[in-house]
Amino acid sequence: MAGRGQVISCHTEQELQGGIQGGIKSKKLVVVAFVALLNPPVLDDLAKELTNVIFLKVDVTELKSVAHNWGVENIPTFFVLKKGTPAAKTLGENKEDLLMKIAKLATATDNLNLLET
Repeated sequence: MAGRGQVISCHTEQELQGGIQGGIKSKKLVVVAFVALLNPPVLDDLAKELTNVIFLKVDVTELKSVAHNWGVENIPTFFVLKKGTPAAKTLGENKEDLLMKIAKLATATDNLNLLET
């Protein structure tokens, strides 16, 4: 598995579920990015900035059935998961929108720190 500040590529549905379970166990938000081939720059940038968020990448050409099951119709599509459940969705490379949704879900009452100190 990749280290902090990196994007984890999921090549199977089991790897994706493992990453999501890792977020549940560590009480971290998980961002699942459905992309085609390359990481969108926004994904790499946010992974470096938000080291206490788990970033998972799913190549839709490799895992078409997974993308279909998640209802992905546009590339890239980002889901923000809280406690393993999709809580927000962003279409396209809108870094500000994705960052706002991540920050909104990382409330103080959940003891989620976006940046590790």
